[in-house]
Amino acid sequence: MERAFVIVAGFGFRQGVGVDSLNQVLTHAAQGQCVAAVATARDKASGAVFRAFAQAQNLPVIAIDSAALEAQQTVTQAEASKAARNAGSVAEAAALAAAGPGARLLSRRVISADRMATCALAHSATETKGDGI
Repeated sequence: MERAFVIVAGFGFRQGVGVDSLNQVLTHAAQGQCVAAVATARDKASGAVFRAFAQAQNLPVIAIDSAALEAQQTVTQAEASKAARNAGSVAEAAALAAAGPGARLLSRRVISADRMATCALAHSATETKGDGI
């Protein structure tokens, strides 16, 4: 068996965010790593700007419900995120929840220059069958 790593980018963002802010934080957080999907809170996942961003990146969107966000242990403990979502960081929590059980953060959240978006990366390892060689 070998382990295949899946990397998910989690996002938090304010109403009125632009695609440029989402692109900026993804580029900064990923630093050239291959991201398999993007994730955010369920109510934000269907927003036109986030969908356009994900489509332009050719990445699937994973919508995370509030209970799953709240259940994640995040490194960052932002007061605004705790007040709004009962999670220390929406970006970190979304990435961890989407990456699945045993997920680990690859990067703490990064914040866009305009402070409209945050992004964090998480990965999980899944067992895959090798080719027998």
